[in-house]
Amino acid sequence: MIATDNQYLLAIDQGTSSSRAVIFDRDVRVIASAQQEFPQEYPQPGWVEHDPEAIWRSVVDVTRQALKDAGNVSISGLGITNQRETTLIWDRGTGACIHHAIVWQDRRTADYCRELTEAGEEASVRAKTGLRLDPYFSATKIRWILENVKGSRERAAAGRLAFGTIDSFLLWRLTGGRVHATDASNASRTLLFNIHTQEWDAELLDLFDIPCALLPDVRDCAADYGVTDSGEIGARIPICGVAGDQQAALIGQAGFEPGMTKSTYGTGCFVIANTGSTALHSKNNLLTTVAYRLRGKVTYGIEGSIFVAGSAIQWLRDQLGIVDSAAEAEAIANSTGVIDHVHVVPAFAGLGAPYWDPDARGAILGLSRDSGRAEIVTATLQAVAYQTRDLIDAMAEDGIRPTIIRVDGGMVANDWFLRFLASILGLPVERPKNTESTVLGAAYLAGLQCGVFQSVDEIRSFWASDSIFEPDMTEQRRAELYAGWQIAVSRVFS
Repeated sequence: MIATDNQYLLAIDQGTSSSRAVIFDRDVRVIASAQQEFPQEYPQPGWVEHDPEAIWRSVVDVTRQALKDAGNVSISGLGITNQRETTLIWDRGTGACIHHAIVWQDRRTADYCRELTEAGEEASVRAKTGLRLDPYFSATKIRWILENVKGSRERAAAGRLAFGTIDSFLLWRLTGGRVHATDASNASRTLLFNIHTQEWDAELLDLFDIPCALLPDVRDCAADYGVTDSGEIGARIPICGVAGDQQAALIGQAGFEPGMTKSTYGTGCFVIANTGSTALHSKNNLLTTVAYRLRGKVTYGIEGSIFVAGSAIQWLRDQLGIVDSAAEAEAIANSTGVIDHVHVVPAFAGLGAPYWDPDARGAILGLSRDSGRAEIVTATLQAVAYQTRDLIDAMAEDGIRPTIIRVDGGMVANDWFLRFLASILGLPVERPKNTESTVLGAAYLAGLQCGVFQSVDEIRSFWASDSIFEPDMTEQRRAELYAGWQIAVSRVFS
């Protein structure tokens, strides 16, 4: 651990739709922050891509802006958190990517995943990785790039190319190509990492036909990841922590005890419950994942993934044009109240847990002549809560029964949504004072490594509650509403 008297931390949060940089002081107060959206690209139905250079420019811009706004204070350490599973391959010599980033939401490898499942490969893959054979994860995306970019397979085998999720790509660029690494949480989302041995798995590499020479070094979440090149962001800063965004959110929510459960509402919704040293095998289509690895000790989690949450509100705004903002969606729902006759199933990128249907597509069901904007907006908000109920019920069947759910992410500013969420779950929902748990988790990891924080107990002391939303619905009404959702979602299965 590096000793330091400096008390400032920089965290970079590279998300699906925007990049953000935040500078915190020793008491995790925000000193400066900057955020920038970047374009989404949809080359074909079900395909989602990002321009790697647009991602990189946005990260550099927000980092430089945050440092400038903070008065160019000296930073003890930098933490990185990132959209997981999104896949890039770049040339080790030039640093240029050989294809656009294939985003976690992308479904182009669904047929290949189906072939592997039909060939009987799923059980062994799940036993090693805790994951399903689904296009969501990185391995089939890597294989697709190698199969479709001319000459890339030969270059990969010769060690001339590098694979990375977004964290690895940023580490490479920030260090001027000196560090090719990832952390155990991001590695655990690739379908190539054995979460029990904590190593890249040779049999999995053979199954997906991926050369080992492509892969990054795997380190703890709080570790030495090199030093930034001052030419890139204008400062030399030790990079001290890395975690995938959902694991970072668990850390930001101080979810260090087995059974603690958080639900993050960003582009998608992701529920993770801490299962301690036990890699719990789900019998209900949830994922087993590395929650975090600190000082060589692995903490596991069980996770449910919903592909569309906040992006459904963006859809209302950008594609349908029926709201101008998330705040307007809340106002409409407040005026409309809970509805049971219209359902929106936002399966824009297939359905995640517990259904795992990559070919499902979205639908609006139950429309009548008097249905309109208010019903569609309200039903969209309710759909996110119903999908969360799907995950919480699956966790309960696996033996995980939280008594309260901690929530974070952009959607939790919506009080109406949280009241409905608590009611449909039949559980209290707790919103922290700092709802940006993801970027906070990255800062905590950096602080642990560089000595700003001495332990997870110290981090736990910073967590503070803002509001608790209690269930306010009869059990009969809750059951009737959820039964309506289950009928609606059954109609979009492929």
